[in-house]
Amino acid sequence: MHMATETKRWTLDEVHSLPDDGNKYELVHGELFVTPPPSDDHETILALLTRALDPYVAANGLGMVYRPRAVVRFEGSEVEPDLMVRARRPKPSKDWDEAPTPILVVEVLSGSTRRRDQVQKRAFYLEVGVAEYWIVDPERREIRVVRRGEDDVVATRELTWSPAGTRAPLVLGVAALFDDE
Repeated sequence: MHMATETKRWTLDEVHSLPDDGNKYELVHGELFVTPPPSDDHETILALLTRALDPYVAANGLGMVYRPRAVVRFEGSEVEPDLMVRARRPKPSKDWDEAPTPILVVEVLSGSTRRRDQVQKRAFYLEVGVAEYWIVDPERREIRVVRRGEDDVVATRELTWSPAGTRAPLVLGVAALFDDE
């Protein structure tokens, strides 16, 4: 006879009590995800994206580009995207619960995050109302653009980002993110 195993449902209090051991701990609907520190290639891709996004975000008054340690919290779940763009909060606060919803979230796939970034975190970002989610795949040298209610777009040469309220889009050369130079 096969017995179903019960999966532990984590709470934010439990996650916040875990040791500061260099791993990233995220919680999506009670499911705990533990990620080891990223590789140099992973961080290089994010640095290049930040370099491209930061002036565009500032020039268009979109808010700020946030890197790890900034979180998205929603109904007992908390994730730490690789990169996100969101408006600044009108009044400073130490609480993530009232932070504005990001207009862009970026995750760079790795061996340990591939499935969760494409399944659980994708669903979570759409659920919380993120306008656009980029899944960067270094193995395939592509960026998958996910928007609610639209077919995914896979960019291998150029990626065009046109957030609401901007006059001109940002055009990124995708290959430059993966060049080994």
